[in-house]
Amino acid sequence: MSIFKDKILVITGGTGSFGNAVADRFLNTDIREIRIVSRDEKKQDDMRHHYQAIDPASAEKLKFYIGDVRDYRSIEGAFRGADYVFHAAALKQVPSCEFYPIEAVKTNVLGSNNVITACAEHHIKKAIFLSTDKAAYPINAMGMTKALMEKNVIARSRQMMKGDPVLCLTRYGNVMASRGSVIPLFCDQIDNGNPITITNPDMTRFMMTLQDAVNLVLYAFEHGNQGDLFVQKAPAATIDTLAKAIIELKQSDTGINYIGTRHGEKLYEVLVTKEEMARAEDLGNYFRICADNRDLNYDKFFTKGNKTIDVSEEYDSHNTERLDVEGMKKLLLKLDLFQ
Repeated sequence: MSIFKDKILVITGGTGSFGNAVADRFLNTDIREIRIVSRDEKKQDDMRHHYQAIDPASAEKLKFYIGDVRDYRSIEGAFRGADYVFHAAALKQVPSCEFYPIEAVKTNVLGSNNVITACAEHHIKKAIFLSTDKAAYPINAMGMTKALMEKNVIARSRQMMKGDPVLCLTRYGNVMASRGSVIPLFCDQIDNGNPITITNPDMTRFMMTLQDAVNLVLYAFEHGNQGDLFVQKAPAATIDTLAKAIIELKQSDTGINYIGTRHGEKLYEVLVTKEEMARAEDLGNYFRICADNRDLNYDKFFTKGNKTIDVSEEYDSHNTERLDVEGMKKLLLKLDLFQ
C-alpha cells in the first residue's frame, strides 16, 4: 500500500458498505488517516465502536466528520490537507428516488458537484466518483441523476489545469450483500419462514462482491487519467438463479413468490453503452472509457459521424458470462453472510 503511505483519504458516504470495506482494507496499512464524511451520527458511532473493538491501535486512523454533500460548507473542512477522495455518498434506492426525484438530484448531482469543488479548492490530487450501471441508458430517477453526475464529472475534468485534481469515475453493477440490496432481504425472508419475493425471474443483474468494488476503485485510482470512466467485467445471473442458490445454501424448503417488475426497474442492466464501447479500451478485466473529447464546435459533426458506433455492441447483464445455480453458490460463499 505504498501508494497511500502517509496519505490522507476522504470517503464521502463513508459509513456505508463501501466505506467499511475500504476501512477493512486500509486500516492496517501505512496510510496516515481515513476521513469518514457522512450525515448520520448513529452510523458513525457504530463504525467508530466497531473498529475500536477489533483493532484499537489502527482505529485511531479513522476520523469522523458530520456533513451532508448537499451543503458545501458542511463538508469542505474534511478536505483540508487531504490527498485523495473516494466519493460514495448517494441516494441509491430506485423506489425512493422515484418518489423523491428532486432529493436524488440534490444528493447525486448537486452533492457530487460540491465534492468536485471541495477537491479543487483544497488541492486534492485525485478523486474517484462511484457510479452505477443504472446510469447507462437510464430509465429511473436514480440512474438519471447518476448519469448527470457522470456527465458533470467529465465536464469539470475538462476544465482542470495542470496541478488540479484528477477526476475519474467507476461504474459497477449490484454489489452483493451491500446495505439495502436483495441478498440480505432474501436471507431475512427465509430466516423468518416467509417465501422469497421475486419481481421477474428472467431479470438479470451483474454480480460483484464488495471486494470487487474496492478493487475497481483502486484500479481507477492507479491507472486513471483526467475524465476516465472504468468498468470491471463481471458475471451476471437471473434473479431466479440467485434465489435458488440462496435457498440451497440456506438449506431451506421455502417457496418463491413472483410479484412482478417494480416501477423503474430494468429487465437487464448495461455497464457500457453501445456508444461508449465504440471508444472503450479493453484492459483485460476492465474497460476504460476515455472522456469524450468533443468541444462546442458542433459544425464538424453535421458532416461526419462515427461509423464504429453502428457496429458496436453494448456490454450488459444479458451478454456477459452467465452464472448457473452452482456458479452463483460459489460466488455467494465469498460473502460473510454465508460463512
